[in-house]
Amino acid sequence: MIETGTQIDFRKELEESLPPNTLIERQVRAALAEDLGDGDRTAALLPVGRESRVELISRQHLVVCGGPWFDDVFRQLDSRVRIEWQVAEGERAEQDQILCRLAGSTRALLTGERTALNYLQTLSGTASRARQYADAVAGLQVRLLDTRKTIPGLRLQQKYAVRCGGCYNHRIGLFDAILIKENHILAAGSIAAALEAAFALADGMQVEIEVESLGELSQALDAGATHLLLDNFDLDQLRRAVALVAGKARLEASGGVTLDSVRDIAETGVDDISVGNLTKDVESIDLSMRFVDV
Repeated sequence: MIETGTQIDFRKELEESLPPNTLIERQVRAALAEDLGDGDRTAALLPVGRESRVELISRQHLVVCGGPWFDDVFRQLDSRVRIEWQVAEGERAEQDQILCRLAGSTRALLTGERTALNYLQTLSGTASRARQYADAVAGLQVRLLDTRKTIPGLRLQQKYAVRCGGCYNHRIGLFDAILIKENHILAAGSIAAALEAAFALADGMQVEIEVESLGELSQALDAGATHLLLDNFDLDQLRRAVALVAGKARLEASGGVTLDSVRDIAETGVDDISVGNLTKDVESIDLSMRFVDV
């Protein structure tokens, strides 16, 4: 199949959002260490030289994500294990479809099975949910953003999976953007004071402020805000906010967003919608590694 320009752009975006190989290696090494300890006692029952062929099969519809971590599990256990992917990263797969075939040391295949599947099931679950949300707002000029509500230790992996599913990343952590929330405003004394302090420290970094009413929105605009997070605004308030701002700042809707409500929110004209559900309540995808030749 000849790739369209859009498909090529998507592949390039995925490559750019993928964590460095050195980081993936460290993450996989830590994951293997917690499972292996000082050795796989059960796999040790098998002859050292035995080899097998395995098929990885989907048990439900999904968007495939996590291949680089899956591959690195087996590379670290035995670099001679061969993996042939039938579905590319970020592509949809059907129920009962073969995702990849593996061949090599039976011991390595058995030892790495759970760690490799944990990565692929969790990240494909994140990507699949992100794709559901992206499909729900198809045709509208809005970005769906993830949040910091990620599984501890899987921040970068889940952020990457969100991109695989067709949504976008908000800030990665507390270090790469300033987001002033209710308690920051209370501690600073006022919206204007919080923004003044943020602008002084930003050094080119994005500054966004959370507002909980149209009155607070007006205060933030008067204080020079260029990015506004509209916290738990209803649809009418969102429409009024869009009209009031009239393009002078970027508007992000947030709070209780679901698949049922996301399109209605998008149709109010906001620029962005942040969705904690993309990463917070992820359901792992059902996958099966089946030995076809032992």
